[in-house]
This record gives sequence, structure tokens and C-alpha cells, in this order.
Amino acid sequence: MSLFFRIATLQDLNEIQEFETKKLHEVVSDPMEREMQSWNSNWRKESLEHYLPSGWCFVARDPLIKSDFSNEGQLVAYFLAQPMLFVDGQTQSLWVEHVAFSSLKSRDEICDLAFRLSKEKHFQRVYFPQNSMIQNSISHMKPQPFSQSAVYVKTTKA
Repeated sequence: MSLFFRIATLQDLNEIQEFETKKLHEVVSDPMEREMQSWNSNWRKESLEHYLPSGWCFVARDPLIKSDFSNEGQLVAYFLAQPMLFVDGQTQSLWVEHVAFSSLKSRDEICDLAFRLSKEKHFQRVYFPQNSMIQNSISHMKPQPFSQSAVYVKTTKA
């Protein structure tokens, strides 16, 4: 499977919310609990309206699966990110706030995209959320702890 990547825009907002709502529905059976979790999520409307116009968020699509939202194929992964300047002694870093995916392959490819993007733009680090699913994807990049909620990967030799 070859995924298609592009910068996410506000036009992707509804599809991202539907993608996340479907995932949440699979793990939380109680409708009230689902609603409450969606209010606190990284993919709530206000958060997406902040991140998506920045130009640092990406979507991954599978062109072999038809989508009602896009002729580019079905959404299979995305990340929300923004650059951070002068954090922890680094000039530029990419802060990946949220990563969502529908398969381990799409997870690995979207995390790799964040790393490659950071290297290409000469950022010194990329920060990922601290959770076991993301840790498994970036373990070969030698992540280091940053806080209780984030790890970082160096993108330069310094």
C-alpha cells in the first residue's frame, strides 16, 4: 500500500472529526461518555481550527479506498503539529500534538513523515506524545523523555 500525504487544511476538519468519532465509538460504548471525551479531545473543533491552518499538519490517505470526502482516497492517518522556537535550548523544533491512525503501517508512515519534515526544515527536534503506540513507532529513532506527556527525537547530530 502506498499512501498519499499532503498538508491538512480546514477542509479536512469534518472528515477528521468523523474519523475520530468512529474510532471513539469502537472503544467507548456509552454515548454520554463518548460525548464527554470528545469535548476534551485534541480533535475537537476549536483545536482543529487552531492547528489545521498552520501548514504543519498532515493527512495520509489510501488512494485505493474510496472516500465520500475526497477523491484522493480515504483518510487513514494524520497529525496535528506546530513549530516551537527556543524551547529547551533548541532554536526550532516541531511539536506533534496529536497522531491518529487506522493501522500500524499508517502510524509508522505518518510518524516517519513528521521526522523527515523536521529534518528537511532543519529543526533540531521533533516532539511526540508519550504513549505506547507512538513509542513503538519511533523506537528506532531513539526517543528521549522530555516530560510526562512528551518525548523527543533529535533530527540533527548536535
